[in-house]
Amino acid sequence: MLNPQKNQKGFAAFYITLLIMAVILGIAGSIFISTWGEQKISGNIVKSSQAYYIAEAGIEDALLRLVKGMNFSNPYNFKVGSGTSTVEISDIVGGSRIITSQGDIFNRIKKVRIVYEISTEKTSFYYGAQVGEGGIIMDDNSQIEGNVFSNGNINAGPNTQITGTVRVAKNGNYINGVNIGKDAYVYQCLNSEITGTLNAATTSNCTYGNYVLLSEEIATSALPISQEQINQWKEEAASGGTISDYTLSGTQKASLGPKKIEGTLILQNNAELSITGTIWVTGNITIQDKAKAYLDKNAYGSNSGVIISDGKTTLQNSSKTFGSGETGSYIMLISTATGDAITIQDSAETDILFTQNGYILIQNSAKLREISGYGIHLKNSVKIIYEVGLQDTSFTSGPGGTWEVTSWKEVE
Repeated sequence: MLNPQKNQKGFAAFYITLLIMAVILGIAGSIFISTWGEQKISGNIVKSSQAYYIAEAGIEDALLRLVKGMNFSNPYNFKVGSGTSTVEISDIVGGSRIITSQGDIFNRIKKVRIVYEISTEKTSFYYGAQVGEGGIIMDDNSQIEGNVFSNGNINAGPNTQITGTVRVAKNGNYINGVNIGKDAYVYQCLNSEITGTLNAATTSNCTYGNYVLLSEEIATSALPISQEQINQWKEEAASGGTISDYTLSGTQKASLGPKKIEGTLILQNNAELSITGTIWVTGNITIQDKAKAYLDKNAYGSNSGVIISDGKTTLQNSSKTFGSGETGSYIMLISTATGDAITIQDSAETDILFTQNGYILIQNSAKLREISGYGIHLKNSVKIIYEVGLQDTSFTSGPGGTWEVTSWKEVE
């Protein structure tokens, strides 16, 4: 005969055993899940760190290519172990490049960006103002402090001076009426005074410290901004839509870009325009009376930005145009017009001016970082002191600098 009490004790023991086993399995499962999660997190951290160092390896490779003058496509891929770095190197704007490297390993992404720009604190090369086929016109008492490279003639009035070395490209081109503080390289010298050595094929009414017969034609140097690049910037602007004439005045503040303006752009009387993308103006641009135009920090960071005009651009009366405020960020104003395409005067300040087909006219006082284009016209008593320009190994003194990494940070 079965004993009910004994059966109940056996069931209770079985139940307790199951309960203990369930607790043990639960604890083991928790430990397993916790350990697995920590291992996964640890693996993600390791892979993220690997992605970061792969991105840094891409930056180092880009710097090596630039320093050594090696060729590279843009962008290009750089293999690092099991990962890949995708490197993009920007064009030079205002003596500054932005290098971006994206490290990727097992779909873990890290991105590093640096600013690589010319610093004037040290000197490893010398540079000069760069001018195209329009050459340079210097009115009475005007002066350029530094070196000059021109694809066109230099015509100067009384008491004008270029303090550095001058190189004028192409046979048949000349310098006329200028006092040059260092050496001169030109096909024909007319009515000029060269303190150092004159390297010329022919000379008439010139004085010089030494004379060397020019043995070969001086090659031209392409301007830094191509038509293809300008077209690309115009496409960027047009992608944001098109508006008609745009004016800000008084205490008005606004943001704009990317945008194409079919008409004119006018900023005046202390107005402020924050630029959030490339702007293309089909007509004239006027920035005057202490008005400001600057790159939006959130939109640009350490990158540079562009405003293009197919008409004439005028900067005057203490107006200011500048970058985002971060290292390596500059604003470039471009005009594709002919004649006096850009005029800067009356204590206006800007970063970079470039003309494709016309002259940059400078009068009274002005402050800028870089000036380059088809031609330059200095009015009476104007003095140019530029910060960066065309790097040329033939310049042995004058304004100089060295390429330095001025900013290095993770951006993604």
